[in-house]
Amino acid sequence: MQQELTTVGWREWIYFPDLGLPCIKAKVDTGARTSCLHAFSVEPFTKEEKLWVRFGIHPNQDDTDTEVFCEAEVIDERIVTDSGGHKEKRYVISTDILLGNNQRWSIEFTLTNRDTMKFRMLLGRTAMEQRIIVKPDASFILGKPEQEKLK
Repeated sequence: MQQELTTVGWREWIYFPDLGLPCIKAKVDTGARTSCLHAFSVEPFTKEEKLWVRFGIHPNQDDTDTEVFCEAEVIDERIVTDSGGHKEKRYVISTDILLGNNQRWSIEFTLTNRDTMKFRMLLGRTAMEQRIIVKPDASFILGKPEQEKLK
């Protein structure tokens, strides 16, 4: 049985229930294969004999004063080519995301500094497969998840 696709706009609010982050505005980017999340002060460490990273996020656009720090297990390290053709080795983590109030699933994303970019996160097409369809002339179709009700 095929899952019904959810229609989203070219930008949507995304909530990370397991990372303790507030909702973040994300660009839904069909041109990007891999999803990525803004991160600074990325520090690898070992926990229970596994590689983890501690990283900071500036969750709000145009605001580098607000900082939230997270920890996550590293599931991979990959060389990623950005839209400018630059190659960078990035840590890959996996966590649940939530769009709207009922679209929750686990995705992989790379960590990279996006302070100079408009969006703190790109939702790449691998994370969208078999789940969502993009309406390029719309924004925030699903609204902002109600974080307080989800905890």
